[in-house]
Amino acid sequence: MAKGSLNFTCTACGAAHGKWAGRCDACGAWNSIIEEAPLSAGPGARALGAARGRRVALTTLATAEPPPPRAGSGLEELDRVLGGGLVPASATLVGGDPGIGKSTLLLQAAASFARRGLKCLYVTGEESSAQVRMRAQRLGLADAPVALAAETGLRDILTTLDAERPDFVIVDSIQTMWADTVEAAPGSVSQVRAAAHELISFAKKRGTAVVLVGHVTKDGQIAGPRVVEHMVDTVLYFEGERGHQFRILRAVKNRFGPADEIGVFEMTGTGLAEIANPSALFLSERGRASPGSVVFAGMEGTRPVLTEIQALVAASPLGTPRRTVVGLDGGRLSTILAVLEARCGIPFAGQDVFLNVAGGMRVSEPAADLAVAAALLSAREDIALPPDMVIFGEISLSGALRPVGQTENRLKEAQKLGFSQAVAPEGSKTDDSGAIQVRKMPDLTTVVGEMFAAG
Repeated sequence: MAKGSLNFTCTACGAAHGKWAGRCDACGAWNSIIEEAPLSAGPGARALGAARGRRVALTTLATAEPPPPRAGSGLEELDRVLGGGLVPASATLVGGDPGIGKSTLLLQAAASFARRGLKCLYVTGEESSAQVRMRAQRLGLADAPVALAAETGLRDILTTLDAERPDFVIVDSIQTMWADTVEAAPGSVSQVRAAAHELISFAKKRGTAVVLVGHVTKDGQIAGPRVVEHMVDTVLYFEGERGHQFRILRAVKNRFGPADEIGVFEMTGTGLAEIANPSALFLSERGRASPGSVVFAGMEGTRPVLTEIQALVAASPLGTPRRTVVGLDGGRLSTILAVLEARCGIPFAGQDVFLNVAGGMRVSEPAADLAVAAALLSAREDIALPPDMVIFGEISLSGALRPVGQTENRLKEAQKLGFSQAVAPEGSKTDDSGAIQVRKMPDLTTVVGEMFAAG
């Protein structure tokens, strides 16, 4: 019988290799490739295909089933991101940078669910029970009926869960769990995959909602095999800049609700506080009109969010000008600069460009293109735009402006915050109430001619 070949897997990104190497070609990590034994392909595996299993019951697409019941946490921002509340038998993966507040958020969520009648269990593999209790006392949650366990052995954890039958379980973190049936170190690809599979299977069989906390790599992705993100029902990222007190909980996958939904929190001395109106918060420190400052009316999931985009353009003493971007895609900035030079004749060669989204917010939708271009032009020409103006629209490579979705929701949010005029692409769907004056532009050349002619 032929001997099965060995597999070599990177513990940092999960990439498979044909042989061992000191450095992973996929993610660049050093000394992260380990040897894994393949699955057995012996007589037992061949007999599995010959055996007859039970017949699976089939249904149609028209089968009417009630929606899954949900349990509200009392934290409206968390419930919004989850799609309306916690779903029984669901598996959720939460990732974020170290120290960003993942454990604080989940401990507050567990206490809130427990006070509403759910049986909650918090399993920590990174801290001792005393450390978690100290955090609970600091957050004012010491009286919450949350069961606590400090354990990394997966077999013992599953036995405890099977005996306790909790409604809500938090495992902090999945990289610290150790399955004694897998010959690999904790945190390896094999261990993470096996531990996640066992915990998710328990959630589906027992009707328990399980939340797994995951570490992230240096590029912001959840560490371990990507198959874990496919196995769970919901993937949440907890984002934020250490220099800002604002935190964003973003859903990148949700089988029970809309993806790309966000919840906004503020880190305080007593824990995370919800922000009901994030637009007002992100614009609260915006002063008088100044060159390079533009308000962008964006959408995060189903929620309109207004953020300030700041740009600075200065002569560069370097041979290669700097392009520094915070909160936006650097590749998108390069594209917009190229369109401005090729289609509008406005060069940025020999000039440093700095771009920032105020408040630590991250913007990824293409609707921010026009606001970015306006901020760059305002900074370069030293012309301040009106402080009561919002801008949004997508820029094509030809310089034409393309309409974006949910224009009316963007304008309603701007009007609610006191803005009286907007710049949008031609063809955008707007109401005729006249509550906010909308200037529709066909292309980027028109924007330059009408708004920055003085420069």
